[in-house]
Amino acid sequence: MKKFSDYSAQIEATLRNLTLPGGDLAGLYEPISYSLSAGGKRLRPGLVLMAAEAFGNAAAQAEDAAVGLEMFHNFTLLHDDVMDRSELRRGRQSVHARWDVNTAILSGDTMLTLATQCVAKVPDAVLRPVLDAFNDMALRVYEGQRLDMDFEQRDNVSIADYLRMISCKTGALLGASARIGALIGGASSDDAALMAEYGLMLGLAFQIQDDWLDVFGDASTFGKPIGGDINNNKKSYLLLTAIGSDTPEATAVAEAMKLPAGDTKVKIVTRLYERLDMSAKCRAAIQHYSSKALAALRSTSLSDEAREPFRLLVEKLTGRKK
Repeated sequence: MKKFSDYSAQIEATLRNLTLPGGDLAGLYEPISYSLSAGGKRLRPGLVLMAAEAFGNAAAQAEDAAVGLEMFHNFTLLHDDVMDRSELRRGRQSVHARWDVNTAILSGDTMLTLATQCVAKVPDAVLRPVLDAFNDMALRVYEGQRLDMDFEQRDNVSIADYLRMISCKTGALLGASARIGALIGGASSDDAALMAEYGLMLGLAFQIQDDWLDVFGDASTFGKPIGGDINNNKKSYLLLTAIGSDTPEATAVAEAMKLPAGDTKVKIVTRLYERLDMSAKCRAAIQHYSSKALAALRSTSLSDEAREPFRLLVEKLTGRKK
């Protein structure tokens, strides 16, 4: 039985062999190669390949779409890093820090078009539903980013608001990856929808884990500075759960978030999170959405053997350190 790591290794090899223009256009394409060469979990493209094969098609037939989903994901990272003023991405300089903001924007735009071209190479029989899924996902991701930005200026963000935002920003891309892979594999529309639900719920669990890692992770493995969400006033799962806890610490957290960005702010807020046992609360939420992902998976027509790599992926992602 293949594991997710087999699919991620396959897409890694494909990305390494990707040839982009150079010469007088190196200033446009070199940042794209730089971004794609930074590694990462290759979660979205690996999910495309794994879903395609689970439903009966060779993973190689889904490679173009998988590259497109990874290209799209990395396009969003280039722009997110500009908006978040993040200097690091996966343990090295972000594109706008290494080049400049204009380069990050233009190279990101180029990645979006390359992504669309790749996804459009799927077999004609599934072209329409695949492009519909891709374009709907793209709109959801942009909506999620807009909500995320707006939340930084709002004091009345609820957990429901947060879940809507991450459903768009993180869940939609994982859901589309699972749906598109399933469609290429020959899945029925019902099975494709269930795989999209699996990916969406996995995305919610994944993002809450990411929020936890941003506070309690190890900077050397996480790939970016710890405390970025705190310093950028991000409405993370930890922050919203803390300030909604109806405890003295809730007021203290709200006040501490008004401090200037820096190590002192991060240390104070982290200490308050520890007093509120936010790690346990995050683990409970991660388990809740992981269970929903597995329930959707069990409802598909896949055999137990075909479902197993997807079950193991949930287990792997919710126990990760980076």
